[in-house]
Formats: sequence, C-alpha cells, structure tokens
Amino acid sequence: LGVGVPGLVTHEGVLRAAPNLDGVADFDVRGLLVDRLGGQIVVDNDATCATVAEWQLGAGAGVDNLMLVTLGTGIGGGVVSNGALQRGLNGFAGEFGHMVVHPDGPRCPCGRRGCWERYASGSGLAMLAREAATGRRLKNVVRLAGGDAQAVRGEHVQAAAREGDPEALAVIDDFGRWVALGLSNLTNAFDPEMFVLGGGLASGADLYLDPIVRWYGELLYQPDLRPMPRVEFAEWGPLAGAVGAALLPGISSAPCSNVGENVRCANITPHISGSWGVTDGMGTSCRGVESLVFGDGLSTNRKPAPVRFLDHQWIEDRGTSRRS
Repeated sequence: LGVGVPGLVTHEGVLRAAPNLDGVADFDVRGLLVDRLGGQIVVDNDATCATVAEWQLGAGAGVDNLMLVTLGTGIGGGVVSNGALQRGLNGFAGEFGHMVVHPDGPRCPCGRRGCWERYASGSGLAMLAREAATGRRLKNVVRLAGGDAQAVRGEHVQAAAREGDPEALAVIDDFGRWVALGLSNLTNAFDPEMFVLGGGLASGADLYLDPIVRWYGELLYQPDLRPMPRVEFAEWGPLAGAVGAALLPGISSAPCSNVGENVRCANITPHISGSWGVTDGMGTSCRGVESLVFGDGLSTNRKPAPVRFLDHQWIEDRGTSRRS
C-alpha cells in the first residue's frame, strides 16, 4: 500500500507537521495504517508521490534531473537528481513553498513571513487579486465574486481572464512573475533540466504557462550561458499523487515485501479524531470515495490500468477499518 499525505513526512511515515492541516503534529500515519490494515505500507509526502508519477509515467518521463512544483492551496514539490528521487536526511526535501522570497511579506500558516507559497499558490493568486480589487480595480472579477472584493478567489480571476479582461490578465502576469522568481531560485540551487508544474492550478495551464516562462527567462541567472530548463505542466492532473503512491513500493528504501504484487494506493488525509478521510487527489477530503491505482510497483514503462474510483463505506471494527 502506498500513501501520500501533505506536510513533513519522515522516512518512517510519521507526519511531523502540516501547516495547512490545523493541529496535526507527530501523526504516525504508517503506524496507524499498519495497525488497522496490516501488511507492508509506504507513506510519503503527497507532492513527492506526484513527482514519482510525472517522472516515471508523465511529463518528465526519461528526464534524470527534474523538479516538480505543485501549485495548489500551498506549494509542494519533489526533486529527481541524476536519476534518483531525493528525500533528504529526514525525508523533508521538496518543501519549496516555504522558501522565503519577501522577508516583510504576509504571514504564512507556517508562522514565518513572505514564503513563496503566499504569492505563487492558488491562495497567493487570490491574495494578489484581492489586493488589486481593494484598489478599485478588477471590477469584472469582483462581479464574479458576488460584488465582494474580499470574496475574490483564484477561480474568479481565471474566469475573467478567459473572457479577455485586461485587469485579470495583469494579475495573472504578476502571479507568473512570482512563480518564475521561485523557479529561478530553485534553478540556481539545483540546475535541473526540467520543471513540471502540477497542482490545482494546472487546470489553467493555457493561461499561466506563457507569463511564467517569459518571466522565468528574465529572472534566471545567466540565461545566455546555460540551456534553458524546460517548464511544462503535469500530465496526470489530480491523479498524480495516487499514481505516484502506487509506484512508491518499487522505488522506496522502506522495507516492503509486496513489491511485484498488486499495490493498492490511496491519498489519505488524517483527522485529529483518528478517523480517516480519503482525498480526491486535490486535497479535498471526502468519505465514501477511495482512489485506487493498481500496478506492480515496478512497471514504469506504461500507465497503470485500470484507474478506478470505488464507492465504499468505512466500518470501524475494534480499531480496524475495512471496506464493505
């Protein structure tokens, strides 16, 4: 069983912290799942799982040096260097969203100020739009938000931009600059061949890609002296985390005796009560739907099939969850 969860996940499958999940700390995801389900279970960060999917079976297939950046509620990511997935000493590699890009910027849920994800995530896009809207701009965007500038979200900006609204397009351009700023910093540190951009904002790839690439070329250090890293959006969309988790047992250093057998994979979000909500791959908690991907944990030359969503009911039976 491969599982992806958001936040700082140790090699042992303990969720140490999750800034966007209030109150979660030192949550032993793997231990609780082993107690309830038995068998061999591998747990990792959800963005790391998405990285595996795009590296092995998606936009980055065949690339040995790539970085995946997920642009969703926050920003996560993963690193592949010289053909190997990089997890870091503690398993925390890839927390790009908490790279500080503006020390005096707005406070982040992590407690610091000016983190990259405050500007370059879905919530960052909404923040940039609200700032513009309170200055009596973005009238069409505010209209789409019901007339309340403080209710503006990224989806309103995206909808207005698709209608050709110049003020909405200006916000998207500013957003592209913030995304590109982080990519240029990561390029200086890692020198990748390719960036794969995933997460919820990938649905607006046609709006975001051009300004991101243009600003990236302007902000990159010595762009004339290096091959320009490719920037592409992910292919797996909301399934990336589930697909990557299904592949984890085949590449994980954690003990797993079921490599070569069918692997069941689900993105699972732990709740403080100890009950389990299953995510839809985009961070939305839902009970009654489980994302299943069947593969052999090693076959990386084809997309796992079939991908199925099964309605089910969790039954709590003496501390053990089982599907009916």
